[in-house]
Amino acid sequence: MSVPEALARTADRRRSTGETHQALHAMLPADGGVLTIPPARHVEQARLEAEVFLRLGAIGGLSAHPLGIVRLRPEPDRLTIQVINAPYIVMCWADLLLPRFHDEPDSDPRDCVSGIPGLRFRRDRRTIRLYRPDTPTSITLTGFNPRWWDRITDRRHTYDNLLQPQPGWTPAEQAAHDTSTRSPYDPAPVFSPLLRRIRATASPGNVNSTDAWTSNGGFRMEATDGPPCPDLIRLLGDGPTGAGWQVTRKRCTCPCDQKHSNCTVDFIDPTGTGIHYDNARWGRTADQARQQQLAELNAKAFT
Repeated sequence: MSVPEALARTADRRRSTGETHQALHAMLPADGGVLTIPPARHVEQARLEAEVFLRLGAIGGLSAHPLGIVRLRPEPDRLTIQVINAPYIVMCWADLLLPRFHDEPDSDPRDCVSGIPGLRFRRDRRTIRLYRPDTPTSITLTGFNPRWWDRITDRRHTYDNLLQPQPGWTPAEQAAHDTSTRSPYDPAPVFSPLLRRIRATASPGNVNSTDAWTSNGGFRMEATDGPPCPDLIRLLGDGPTGAGWQVTRKRCTCPCDQKHSNCTVDFIDPTGTGIHYDNARWGRTADQARQQQLAELNAKAFT
């Protein structure tokens, strides 16, 4: 097999995950096919990945990496994520994901816990492993000094009612999780596959952000500086590395010169769930002011 042929067989996976060809070459199937992206084997793993995706959209666009994700390695039983080496982004991950209890009477248990109910972490030598107790879940974070995570979470334990010291589920977390799983809008089949392909939502530019939320019986997804729509449709579609999303309607201005005209695409996923996608095409750049902003945020991340 020639080098160009091998590169072609890993191309779409590399574009979707950020992995290198060198890391993927040994995994190429013997039948000559392209290298696919495996789904999460367990529903609890898919649920955790979907919740991570939905909460991290609040990070916004501070770098070329949507959600601060440089690359990931999707495997059936786990997901390994390389996070950008920036203290502020690491702080956002901890703040947005780790659960906190809010002692306020409310009819909906989900409003009593912020972050991801049941989420716990363990620091290994060079990584942070996110998991839920007594469930087959595992997300490993790499790419930054794990001592940053320790410094950030140690302060949060003191001031923010983090639930991390609890070895198992608290009643409030279990109630919030159970309520979410009974919701008619289950994000797991939609956003676990998307998180495993998050680089597909990035443009070649140096500022990217991707967000999603529930909307009108389905979901809405937005990229402020997304890729050309034909690329996104191919990478998320029914090809061998795609998520099986089908286009039902689109208004695409990508081929023309209207840089600030947004694009909209309506998808339906294999479960029949609708996803309305907007590419706002802001055309942002990492100018000096934005770089200075991130530098100031990094300096404050441990305070």
